[in-house]
Amino acid sequence: MQNSGQRQKIFRTIAVLAVIGVVALVVAFFYRDRLRDILDLALASIRRVGPTPFFLGMALLPAVGFPVLPFSLAAGSVFGSQLGLPWVCTLVVVSIFANLSLTYWLSHYAFRPLLERWITKLGYSLPRVADEDRLSLTVLVRATPGPPFFVQNYLLGLSGVPFGMYAWVSCLFAGSYSVAVVLFGDSLIKGRGKMAVIALSALVVLSVLVQWIRRRYQKKKLPDSP
Repeated sequence: MQNSGQRQKIFRTIAVLAVIGVVALVVAFFYRDRLRDILDLALASIRRVGPTPFFLGMALLPAVGFPVLPFSLAAGSVFGSQLGLPWVCTLVVVSIFANLSLTYWLSHYAFRPLLERWITKLGYSLPRVADEDRLSLTVLVRATPGPPFFVQNYLLGLSGVPFGMYAWVSCLFAGSYSVAVVLFGDSLIKGRGKMAVIALSALVVLSVLVQWIRRRYQKKKLPDSP
């Protein structure tokens, strides 16, 4: 009965998403010219701001919950002609690393004493992750869909995972996705259908690979994370 209820819930979710997708496509079709004008205006505004504030914002704003996806989608089409796509992809990865470093410092050092005192007053303590489980925890947090990027960052910072492990695993996951999104956004805006299909295929392959990795690591027993 429980499995049947879960399947029904999944089917309902898929149906709702399908309806939303169809409505979005219909609206986009009838208002495509207007939407294109709005998009061109937005991209032109970002282009006038310049690459330095753009990538600085990408490094800082996700620390307070702003999504990384809009930055990655816009970066190639806005600054690809000016900087070249290889440099754009490099700057995207550097911005992600800077944000990872910032959020790790905030959660592991700046906010941790306050959180520990608060939890101690409640009669609890933050659990520590055993050395042999740290890599598994880091991979699982990054590979599990659902939690926003900044939530994953703060969770891993509080868990006691070493910065080096946190950084390379996070950059591998987030950087790969972001580079594929940069290429997809650039090709989509510029009407390069073949390249858009290739970039989209890369995103699908990455998603499948990440879920395969998650299933592999889920087989390992992990302690509760904070």
